[in-house]
Amino acid sequence: MTQIFREEDAELLTFSPTTSGRLLADGDTTGGSISAGRLSLGAGVEGGKPHYHARSTEIFYVVDGELEIMLDDQLERVGKGGLVVVPPLMPHAFGAAAGSHADLLVAITPGVQRFDYLRHLARVAAGDIPAGYVAPDPSRYDVWPVERPLWGTTR
Repeated sequence: MTQIFREEDAELLTFSPTTSGRLLADGDTTGGSISAGRLSLGAGVEGGKPHYHARSTEIFYVVDGELEIMLDDQLERVGKGGLVVVPPLMPHAFGAAAGSHADLLVAITPGVQRFDYLRHLARVAAGDIPAGYVAPDPSRYDVWPVERPLWGTTR
């Protein structure tokens, strides 16, 4: 079944004055094939703390700007037009590189219901939920936090 998801129809989440996301396609609307969204990060802004996905591959396409991404214990910078494919179980974290914004298309396959998780993060950013509060049941969203000192010392 062919599906079309238009940016103008996508829900907009605001995380800060310089960071927002558009919820394009979620696992429940694609029959579990993919979850996808667009994320716009202000200069140097962190997009995701260290985590891994047990059953999903995450794909980052850099629409504009520069992405800084931690892949296991290695840091990489990826510019406009670059694509990063993160396999299941690989610890990773990401954000806009220092001094640059990052406009990203982010997809996870197979798709899980990620929109509620992203809405939760937006509520944390807005102060509606205490800072540092982690969404319950990581298995529901396939987001498993991990400790990676490298990310903390470089961000």
